[in-house]
Amino acid sequence: MQWLQNILEFDRNLFLSLNGRYTDWWDTAMLLFTRKETWLPLYLILIAVVIRNYRNKAWVILLLMVLGVVVSDQVSGLIKELTMRLRPGHDPLTQQLAHIVLRKGGLYGFVSSHAANSFFVFAFTAPLFRNRASFFTLLGWALIVSWSRIYTGAHFPLDVVGGWLLGILLGWLFFRILTFVETHFFVARFPQIGKTKLSRTNGALVFLTTLTVMATVLLAVYILHKYQYL
Repeated sequence: MQWLQNILEFDRNLFLSLNGRYTDWWDTAMLLFTRKETWLPLYLILIAVVIRNYRNKAWVILLLMVLGVVVSDQVSGLIKELTMRLRPGHDPLTQQLAHIVLRKGGLYGFVSSHAANSFFVFAFTAPLFRNRASFFTLLGWALIVSWSRIYTGAHFPLDVVGGWLLGILLGWLFFRILTFVETHFFVARFPQIGKTKLSRTNGALVFLTTLTVMATVLLAVYILHKYQYL
């Protein structure tokens, strides 16, 4: 199919254009941003604000959020095996030109699990929290994680976009499951999921935690490079 080949060629060229803009400083920063462990404080804060805001219903929210991430991760892995699209570091047309930070990753890359999982969290929490600060914070976080996958040479742009679509779809689906469970199995009416907004304080807490993690990473990278520890 010529149209598909044209899209894939455009995607490769776009990847090489984006991935080719790198520095040693940003290599280190993006390597940290792409690591799940880096964002552990954000995950803990999300757990804390859910418990604080939704009290007796927090356990079902957290259960479905964790289950949704697992499903997102597994489905994205299944799609990789079905589509068998090679990652940039394995694709014969790009492997010699790609800037790979640390390692190539697995053989197949469509869709990006990092992009799917982060956008699942964003899509699931957006209608749940209904808070502007948390909305833009988690969207920004998901975009940074996604960008890091292209920068480090792990994925083509279309891999990332596919991950976005999968994550958003699953986020919407799991939120609908959440509202169904609340409607049919909960006796307690309040706080009502989907209508109980995250407080400004909790929204600010999500924002400040994310900002602090990012600032800490950038400061650490600055120190490491300034004093030539790397």
